[in-house]
Amino acid sequence: QLHVVESGGGLVQPGGSLRLSCVVSGFTLDDIAIGWFRQAPGKEREGILCISASGTSNYDGSELDGLTISRDDANNAVYLEIHSLKPEDTAVYYCAAARVGQCPPTEYDYWGQGTQVTVSS
Repeated sequence: QLHVVESGGGLVQPGGSLRLSCVVSGFTLDDIAIGWFRQAPGKEREGILCISASGTSNYDGSELDGLTISRDDANNAVYLEIHSLKPEDTAVYYCAAARVGQCPPTEYDYWGQGTQVTVSS
């Protein structure tokens, strides 16, 4: 069974940065694709980007600026750094795993519980 756990959210001032973590257990990153999503209050969930099993990242065209994604195979983790955060970036950020290792997958099989990011002064 695969599990996905996000962390790293919190309160950040406008213009600040955060690094979100997605730790996977049950599969190795070489076998799965990982996607990052967010859902703001009252809005639908939107995709941010996807990183494939081979390590290629696909940007989903979200309005986020200053994204950096990295993969840590030793810790089976994917990190998403977001810079120049704005109040409208306040949302719950999720990562999800797809057993099909390509991006974008037709569906994601496993979802984390999300981590809250609040951008406010």
